[in-house]
Amino acid sequence: QVQLVESGGGLVQAGGSLRLSCAASGRTFGSYVMGWFRQAPGKEREFVAAISWRGDSPIYADSVKGRFTISIDNAKNTVYLQMNSLKLEDTAVYYCAAGVQASSGRYSAPYWGQGTQVTVSS
Repeated sequence: QVQLVESGGGLVQAGGSLRLSCAASGRTFGSYVMGWFRQAPGKEREFVAAISWRGDSPIYADSVKGRFTISIDNAKNTVYLQMNSLKLEDTAVYYCAAGVQASSGRYSAPYWGQGTQVTVSS
C-alpha cells in the first residue's frame, strides 16, 4: 500500500511563492511516476505536473509552465512542487499522486494524498 502526505499549503498573495511537499511511504516507488494535481471549487481535478522517480522528464500543464517546478529527493522519498508567481486562479486543493498515467490526453493515478489547500489572495 502507498501512503502520500502533503504539506506546505497556505495563504499567499498574488505574485508570491509556496513550496508543497509530498512524503511517500509504503511500497517501493522506483518505477512510479509521481505528480501533482489540483481541484478548484466547482471544477474538476486537473493535472499540474509529473516527474519520474529518477528525477528526469518533468512535464507540466500549460497553465503552470514556467512558474511551477516539480522535483524529487529520493533520499527523503519526497516530491516537491515549487510554485512561483502565483495567480488568483492557482487557488485550489493540491493533491500528490503516485503512479501517474496518461491516456487519451488525460492524466490519472491510483494513489492519492489527502490534499493541501493553496489560497492566493489579491
